[in-house]
Amino acid sequence: MNYSDKISHTVAAIPRSGIRDFFELVQGRDDVISLGVGEPDFATPWHIREAAIYSLEKGHTSYTSNLGLLTLRKAISRYVSDFFHVDYDASSEVLVTVGVSEAIDLALRALINPGDEVIYHSPCYVSYLPSISLAHGVPVDVATSKEDEFALKADMLEAAITPKTRVLMLNFPTNPTGAVMPSDELEKIAALCIKHDLIVLSDEIYCELRYDAGEHLSIAALPGMKERTILLHGFSKAFAMTGFRLGYACAPAPLIDAMMKIHQYAMLCAPITSQAAALEALENGAAAMKVMRDSYHQRRDYVVDRLNAMGLDCHSPGGAFYVFPDISKTGLSSKDFATRLLEAEDVAAVPGDAFGAAGEGFLRCCYATSFDELKTAMNRMERFVGSL
Repeated sequence: MNYSDKISHTVAAIPRSGIRDFFELVQGRDDVISLGVGEPDFATPWHIREAAIYSLEKGHTSYTSNLGLLTLRKAISRYVSDFFHVDYDASSEVLVTVGVSEAIDLALRALINPGDEVIYHSPCYVSYLPSISLAHGVPVDVATSKEDEFALKADMLEAAITPKTRVLMLNFPTNPTGAVMPSDELEKIAALCIKHDLIVLSDEIYCELRYDAGEHLSIAALPGMKERTILLHGFSKAFAMTGFRLGYACAPAPLIDAMMKIHQYAMLCAPITSQAAALEALENGAAAMKVMRDSYHQRRDYVVDRLNAMGLDCHSPGGAFYVFPDISKTGLSSKDFATRLLEAEDVAAVPGDAFGAAGEGFLRCCYATSFDELKTAMNRMERFVGSL
């Protein structure tokens, strides 16, 4: 049978994840230090795991409301009000999802008609372009630059807007660069969204992991933006809960209702055990989250210093747990550098072009790993760079 004739043209056109393709090379290799997978090296704090265990012991194994447990939605509403300074009605403006990835998919499918343009900035998380394509939208890439520390510039965004533009996707702090948005530039972008009547999908999954001065500012908190923003957040990064697969969306009720229509047929609801753990994380997880954040901060400073010392120009990212050094001076492409580093020194990092064409000439290194392994990885990388 010719299966190529049986597969959706849209799906067939979507590229495989550059991250997963590269890490197939890692399989079966001994003594590899991975700076590649973007997840915390901490186990989920015990009290959060315990809440999940207790929920099972109590027999809480049923479906929940399509929107999620009301107790969890109320806790999310309180948390978002305190942290983001935006108020949402827990009964109608909060949707609990299977990770932020599902929330992104739901939002795009709820908003996009075939041919509508969706602007996103790159380098970016690998799922954004495929998610837009799967929703039958037209992806429009606005490249950011090292010179701007990978922040999105309002003038570049405005140049990309056309009468077909319907949605702007934002992700700050950003995967893979760790970039954060200056507040004055974010205000200009908000004004453009109002001017051109755009809906914003704001993926803020790394927002608690901010370093140095300044609080996180959500575009949803700016004047006139709550009504046109879908705030996407979750528990994977700040609370080290990647395997629980739990996220949420906050938005005006008509948008949440549209997303819920898809969610109720595709997923029905998020797992109740994960929701019990998430409730505990929001109510009692702040102290553990701060310990993890402080550790990432120390590791960031160490890795940035080491990379710059070995001649790989690297800005100090304001958030998340990634660095994005410029490897172009070596004369190697991102893929060649990553492949040769793996072969020569058993250090795995992700080629920058896995995150879009704007990532070529860079390498994503995740520093959510132990200090001992980071030191060994930096020593090996320095030796490799010295050999080129």
